[in-house]
Amino acid sequence: MKKILVPVDFSSVTDAALRTATTLAGALQAELILIHIAAPEPEFVGYETGPASVRTAVAHQLAGEHKRLQELQHALEGKSLRVTALLIQGYTVEKILAEATRLAADLIVMGSHGHGGLHHLLMGSVAEGVVRKAPCPVVLVPAARA
Repeated sequence: MKKILVPVDFSSVTDAALRTATTLAGALQAELILIHIAAPEPEFVGYETGPASVRTAVAHQLAGEHKRLQELQHALEGKSLRVTALLIQGYTVEKILAEATRLAADLIVMGSHGHGGLHHLLMGSVAEGVVRKAPCPVVLVPAARA
């Protein structure tokens, strides 16, 4: 096992998924590939690129997410792990699956929020979408129960 893909969303379950992934990476001498999927570009009607205020807000949000991802990368590198961090815009499940394939990931380690049935029915589940179509094994780390 050489590459472990770890989707991070900066939620409370991210820390638990990273703990599991770092333990596995250390034991297997594997590279960790952190991936954060940012929201896709807003779609505007017509041919305009959209209001400057929207473009500015999206740019600030992306910069903040990129900074947080880099901080995670540097913290893990401080533990003598090989880490690559990627920030990609798009639809979460599709991008995770595409990157797992493109990078030839051997394993995906990701958190599962464990939302209830109504949320799942209305919103779907990123974890379920990845598990159903992943090109490699997936380890789901559950959210801590309160």
